[in-house]
Amino acid sequence: MRSSALPSSRRPIGRIARSAFALLVASTLSATLAGCPRDRAESKQPNRPPAVPVAVAPVEQKSMPVQIQAIGTVEAYSVVSVRAQVGGELTQVHFKEGQDVKKGELLFTIDPRPFDAALAQAEANLARDKGLIAQARAALDRDRAKVSQTQAALARDKAQAKNADVEATRYAELLQRGLIAQEQADQFRTTAESLSHTVLADEADIKSAEETVRADEAAVNSAQQAVKADDAAVDNAKIQLGYTTISSPIDGRTGSLMLHEGNVVRSGGTSDSTLVVINQVQPIYVSFTVPQQQLPTIKRYMADGRLEVWALPPGETQPLKGVVTFIDNAVDQTTGTIRLKATFPNEERRLWPGQFVNASLTLTVDPNAIVVPSAAIQSGQQGQYVFVVKDGSTVDMRRVTVKRTQGSETVIADGLKPGESVVVDGQPRLVAGARVEVRRPGGRPAESPPRGPADSPPRGPAPARAPATKSG
Repeated sequence: MRSSALPSSRRPIGRIARSAFALLVASTLSATLAGCPRDRAESKQPNRPPAVPVAVAPVEQKSMPVQIQAIGTVEAYSVVSVRAQVGGELTQVHFKEGQDVKKGELLFTIDPRPFDAALAQAEANLARDKGLIAQARAALDRDRAKVSQTQAALARDKAQAKNADVEATRYAELLQRGLIAQEQADQFRTTAESLSHTVLADEADIKSAEETVRADEAAVNSAQQAVKADDAAVDNAKIQLGYTTISSPIDGRTGSLMLHEGNVVRSGGTSDSTLVVINQVQPIYVSFTVPQQQLPTIKRYMADGRLEVWALPPGETQPLKGVVTFIDNAVDQTTGTIRLKATFPNEERRLWPGQFVNASLTLTVDPNAIVVPSAAIQSGQQGQYVFVVKDGSTVDMRRVTVKRTQGSETVIADGLKPGESVVVDGQPRLVAGARVEVRRPGGRPAESPPRGPADSPPRGPAPARAPATKSG
């Protein structure tokens, strides 16, 4: 049997042969590659990095409002819970749920028949007591006339009594001189005494008649008070009858009906007496809170005039304008904020009670603000910076001082000039001096931005991209 292993004396020779063959192949390949002129030229030229595609925006100088941003809640200008003030059967509903109603428009009718009867009874009582007044006044007039007659009789009887006393005295003197008989003197004395008693009786009659007159006057006053009470009862009955028809107290929009026709309505202030809730939505409030540190600034600008508030409802692009009409009288100690309300005409009814909106309170307007898109602002260890496009092909990293940010725009205090172009997309791949290619939305090349201010020459075409290095 033949062994497959080589003798130990031949193994080094095989390894040397294989190494020599590998060196020969490598030298041959190197000679071949060295003979290619194109590859030799490319190996001498360094590779240029490709231009970075970016999106740019101009630096603008324009009027920018100084605003305070907040989340606002839309509130109805006024909310009325329509409740029944009298009980009874709800006989008719004159509107539909969610309908717009005007002030004074009829909403509900409650069965008026019990209140009609109460009014008729009150009016009958009034008529009866007015008749009693007439009777009391007639009795008063009669008794006053009786007093006058008694006073006249008293005066007559006093005169007769005085005359009788004079005659009785004269005849008593004649009796003492013996000129008349005793009987004749006694007769005149008796007549005088009788007339004096008549005077006393007349005086008693006058007192009695005067007491009767005073009683009649009291009866008249009592009847008059009864008539006043009857008038009040009639007025109350009319009011109660008026409560059977319920009208809208404001212009607004109705909510859900709490009770329908045929239900029995309860009177009073209980919750089950509420029939419908009406919200006034024209005009309407937007309520929002701001930090208490902003209160002095708001008060200062508000002293110069009305402050505008812009409200943007969810899902919309066009904000609505209103004015601040209310500042709360106290700061909320739990949150350190103060509540403000702005009034909006809401003519198109884009604001709805309970809705959340983005509210912007405009304090003043900066007429010459330097503005860039907020997407251009970058943050680093040295602070905030932007990439400015130079000569339409390269970028420079420039530090900026941000004054404030409002929405998607940032106001720059220092570092930029109007007319310059800044990168708003593609910054992660940029360094100072990097080449860029301005792209329009969609990835197409765009014209290069201007190199200087707004009066610089027109933009030129974007630089061509360097060819890709081809491997050998």
